[in-house]
Amino acid sequence: MDRESLISLYRQMLLIRVFEDRAAEMYAKAKIAGFLHLYNGQEAIAVGAVSALNPDDEIVVNYRDHGWALARGCSARAVMAELFGRATGTTGGRGGSMHLVDVSRHFWGGYAIVGGHLPLAVGLGVAAQYLGTGRVTLCSMGDGSTNIGTFHAAMNWAKLWNVPVIFVVENNQYAMGTAYEVHSAVPMLTKAAGYNMYAEEVDGMDVMAVREAVCRAAERARSGLGPSFLNMVTYRFRGHSMADPDVQRSKEEIAEWRKRDPITRFADEVLLKRELVTQADLDAIRKSVEEEVEDAIQFADQSPEPPLESLYDYIYMQPVSNMQIGGSLIRPPKLGGRVAPNGKHHVSAQTSYA
Repeated sequence: MDRESLISLYRQMLLIRVFEDRAAEMYAKAKIAGFLHLYNGQEAIAVGAVSALNPDDEIVVNYRDHGWALARGCSARAVMAELFGRATGTTGGRGGSMHLVDVSRHFWGGYAIVGGHLPLAVGLGVAAQYLGTGRVTLCSMGDGSTNIGTFHAAMNWAKLWNVPVIFVVENNQYAMGTAYEVHSAVPMLTKAAGYNMYAEEVDGMDVMAVREAVCRAAERARSGLGPSFLNMVTYRFRGHSMADPDVQRSKEEIAEWRKRDPITRFADEVLLKRELVTQADLDAIRKSVEEEVEDAIQFADQSPEPPLESLYDYIYMQPVSNMQIGGSLIRPPKLGGRVAPNGKHHVSAQTSYA
């Protein structure tokens, strides 16, 4: 990679880190509602992986998705506005933190159901295979997802049909608060071996290692060699979500992993060591990133909420005439008559729906 491309990787990772830190502040100020799962510590995976893909390759991820959206090219403004639930967000304020989607960038989110997106990712791969588009689908998941039934269904299907899909496990050592060695009966790569699937273990704290691994997997998929399974060993620096007091992990463990921070590591071992930048250059990049995120916050805060009359939009292909904003026209029946001792209703002819 040339100098500008390497600097771009650094800036993207830093943008994600600053964005997430400021999102935590906004959550504490009640600007963001619901759950908020932050990506601090895992930035190298999204940035490295996306840099290895084509713009029209498909990406499907789980609910820890802010970093992926930013790495894919969604603007900080649109992502922050979505977290704020505003009409200018990536999905018009309808998805929020866990459901970021940008169809124009082939970024399909953003799924809150653990493991639920894996068969969908394989389906996208099958579509590419059937239509001969040459596209690859990358599907990211947490280590906890590999214990879910849909994981095994997706792995089996992908291998059986030789689907061009890359399974990326963001193995941050914990499924919520349960440690990897406690929740998984076998080592991660053993799960891929069960389906005779090509697999690698990758340093998920090294953006270049991630990029190279995804490049290899994408090349395999495009050449007809089928799916790959990449176990990206990483660590999240914050709790599972903003609602998590993070008491399951020791301070010593967190401090040890912070020594491998992917952003400072890349700056020290690549950019500064190769004399591609000076410390002044890095300071200038940070300043521009902080300004970009501050602008995103102001944009989100000043953006309108989705209009109430749009509540039922995008649910069905055609508008449904009997929906109303003030409540449903369909109400449960009021049952008349007596209730027998066995609990069965004896409904009178006067059943009403008032």
